[in-house]
Order: sequence, then structure tokens, then C-alpha cells
Amino acid sequence: MNYFNYFTEIETRFQQRRGSLLMLSTLDWALIETWREAGVPLEAVLRGIDAAFDKHTAQSLRSTRRPRKINGLAWCAQAVLEAVEQSKEAAIGTAPTQPAETRESGFETARVRCYLERNALLLTQAATNLAPPASTAANEAAARLRELAVLEETASNLEPRTLDLEALDRTLTVLEEKLFAALLTSTPEAQLVALREQAARELAPYRGKMQAVQIKQVQQQFLQKRLLEAHSLPRLSLFYMPHE
Repeated sequence: MNYFNYFTEIETRFQQRRGSLLMLSTLDWALIETWREAGVPLEAVLRGIDAAFDKHTAQSLRSTRRPRKINGLAWCAQAVLEAVEQSKEAAIGTAPTQPAETRESGFETARVRCYLERNALLLTQAATNLAPPASTAANEAAARLRELAVLEETASNLEPRTLDLEALDRTLTVLEEKLFAALLTSTPEAQLVALREQAARELAPYRGKMQAVQIKQVQQQFLQKRLLEAHSLPRLSLFYMPHE
């Protein structure tokens, strides 16, 4: 799965079908992250978005009332789940596909190393304004990122190689999860309650279109994203690596 295209293509397709450049909300980004972590194919998400808008258009043509705009990606959640099921059914009996190459354009060793070093610096800077145990977790994550950056440089100097992006990203995900756990411990109860209430309010219009497990995952992603943003902490996964 292409790290860059997953978010950008979903955002672009949603904007194209809606007919305006509506910026995706924190809730929308959390939903996309949930789909990505669950391994939902990009093609299934795009088909689901198309199906949701096609259905909405058909209903609007039959109605005498002024059609309502689709204002959030969560409106398409049920259609995406249906597209996933259709993909599974279509895949039965088909020949197995060849494994994708591990190396992807834009993930050269030098660029990955710079990304690790940049995030290490951001973590160190943010740690000065954090209370324990979040400050400790941020400094420990920064130290680990610097170790990984050195390992990448050393390995690339020894021999030409292909980066094991999946293994590296698993490590980065673990570091981010530990940092998030420490943030939860350090954040006042009132602030956490307020964030969860905000997530519940924004999810309210879409509860009938999402499964309970999916709602819980999106709420968790929403909370994580807001806490990291509040403390100027970077996302660590390779997915968030700039590709300019």
C-alpha cells in the first residue's frame, strides 16, 4: 500500500464527488487512519465513496426536498464496508497476486534518516513543555529515533540494500503508542473528557452508518491526533514523511 496516495487519493475523490474543496475534519482523518490500519484497500474506499454519492444523488432526484450536502467522510463508512465485502467475494478463486516490492519511491535511506532526525529534534523540543511521564517518553523516543537514524546510515554505507520499511514502521508505531499512553497519563481528566465529548458530538450524525468497533477506533484516533497536536508532537510513522 502506497503510504502517500492512501490519504491524498481518498481526500481528492471525496472532494471531487462533493463538488467543492471541503477540508477534511479531524474526524475524517481519524476514520481514514482506521481504514488504513485495518488494511482496507484503497480501491475499496474509493468505490465506497462513489457508491455513497451515487446513492445520495439517486435519492435526491426522487425527493422533492432540497438535497442535503454530504459534509463528512463518515457518511460513506457503510458503503466502504460493503465495498470491502464485495472485494473479498470477488477475490475468491482468483490467482494470488505477486508480492509488491519492499522499496517504494521516495523512501530512500538518506530521506528516511533525515525524517528520523527531524522528528527526534521535534520530540526533544516538545519534551521541555511536557510533564512526566510524557516528557520522559518523548525524550526516550527521541533517543531511539537517533539510534535508528545511525543504523540506517551505517547499513547504507556498508552495502547497497533495500530498506525494510515495514519493520522500521512497526518500530515507529510502537514508539508512538508508548508516547500516546504517557500523554494520556499526563493529561488532566477534564481535558480528556472534553476531547471525548467533542468526538462523540462530531460522530453523532454518522453512528447509524458505522459499526460499534469502527466508532471506538475513530474516537481513539481522534483523541490521539488532538493530544499530539496540542503538544506539538510529530507523528512518527513513515506514512507522515514529507515527500516533496
